[in-house]
Amino acid sequence: MIRKAEIKDISRIAEILVFVKRINYRSIFKNDDYSFNELQVIKVAEDYSRPEKLDNIFVYDDGIVKGLIHMEGTEIAELYVDQFFQDQGIGAKLIEYAKQQFGADRLWAIEKNVNAIRFYEAHGFHISGQKKYGEGTDELLLMLTR
Repeated sequence: MIRKAEIKDISRIAEILVFVKRINYRSIFKNDDYSFNELQVIKVAEDYSRPEKLDNIFVYDDGIVKGLIHMEGTEIAELYVDQFFQDQGIGAKLIEYAKQQFGADRLWAIEKNVNAIRFYEAHGFHISGQKKYGEGTDELLLMLTR
């Protein structure tokens, strides 16, 4: 079931964000200080404890929160699935939910995150050719459904 995130989900959201970011981004950015000093579960949980932070976050919950999607209008701002539950169709369900409920038609992907780009392409997104630099990141590629 996909539902709006609630205060009770904050610890799972923080765990998912921290561990998936460490696994996926450490090899890209090679920044151990960020990965292991700045990126801490308690810090992320505190950030997400502000109710407005959860306004646009939806979780996949089948008794365990296994993934989340963060929407900003029709843009998918974030999509993360706990490493233990990847390859079970959860990310696909979250994308389809975003398309149906919000008309999701765009997202930015880190150019070096080829696994994410392949995943998004498999779910109807394509690289538009537009690029930008994110805060502290390499180039980001705009991916569109049209």
